[in-house]
Amino acid sequence: MASDVTGRQVIDRVVKIKRCAAVVKGGRRFSFAAMVVVGDGAGKVGWGYGKANEVPPSVAKAQKQAERSMIDVPVTGGTIPHQVRGRFGAAKVVLIPASPGTGVIAGAAVRAVCEACGIRDILTKSFGTSNPVTLVKATLNALSKLRTQREVERLRGVSFS
Repeated sequence: MASDVTGRQVIDRVVKIKRCAAVVKGGRRFSFAAMVVVGDGAGKVGWGYGKANEVPPSVAKAQKQAERSMIDVPVTGGTIPHQVRGRFGAAKVVLIPASPGTGVIAGAAVRAVCEACGIRDILTKSFGTSNPVTLVKATLNALSKLRTQREVERLRGVSFS
């Protein structure tokens, strides 16, 4: 738990740390890339990707980028308003609302996004690749497609009674 620029508490989860080796004259030079998901636990979530020669600076860069890329997610009663599918590259994710007490049924990458966002009850299924980076992007793609009932009524100009 850290605090962002506005002073709110943010939940940050390191999803993946990759080590890259560049072969140079004296041997191998290693660099690190970190994928981080941050959220406020109340419907805002973002992801960041940072690269540096050491792990802590790469995580710090990723957190800074993630805080800048946060999106709003409609969370109703600890779950999502409706079923939604997200896709990024070869990763496909299906998010299904669940009744209270179910918990977050998800793999590590999708779980990090849901928990940072403040979703407490959800069923998920991922298809295609198991790459955490693309799974996080696919999950955020799905969450960005969510609409509340009030938003749908306003956009369609009708009333669901």
